[in-house]
Amino acid sequence: MIFILILVGVMLNAGAQLLLKAGMSQIGHFEFSLANAVPIGVRVMGNVPIITGLTMYVVSVAVWLLVLSRVPVSFAYPMLSIGYIVNAIAAFYLFGEPLTSIRMLGIFIIISGVYLVAQGN
Repeated sequence: MIFILILVGVMLNAGAQLLLKAGMSQIGHFEFSLANAVPIGVRVMGNVPIITGLTMYVVSVAVWLLVLSRVPVSFAYPMLSIGYIVNAIAAFYLFGEPLTSIRMLGIFIIISGVYLVAQGN
């Protein structure tokens, strides 16, 4: 059951990140300045993917609190790195971001690390 909670938390977090990226892709590049604060803030607050992503972050925090109430943080926290794998693969398919051989090697190292951490529990 704890692995399911961890995976739900990780997937919510990863999904939130992908939705924030989708929302910011709709808004586009902007200069960070005081003059842009209100117009960009209004666009961000009215952007459905961004609002949905932020909501998913809030839910992921609630799930993560459940996780932390059940397992040591030294076990739980490394499991968040599964989100790097999910995001790299999803960004490749959804946004056309590169998935180079070096990134694939990094994903393999992350998988190995998560496996080793999981074995220690």
